[in-house]
Amino acid sequence: KIDRSFINDITIDSADRELVSATITMARNLGLHVVAEGVETEEQLAILKELGCEMVQGYLFSKPVPADDIPGLIASFQ
Repeated sequence: KIDRSFINDITIDSADRELVSATITMARNLGLHVVAEGVETEEQLAILKELGCEMVQGYLFSKPVPADDIPGLIASFQ
């Protein structure tokens, strides 16, 4: 899981972008999956897709919700 502190400035900080890229590459080479947390903008999502990140989570998709609300949340995406 890539911490949100590296995702926050991925659009403007080349060092963060390189660190995230290297982390994704290393994980893939080891056969591991990567989740980037704290994705809040479409631009962050686009960069992560470009870098090969398989999974993301963050406010771009949803704020935390109680477990009972998850079925309704999923239905709203369909």
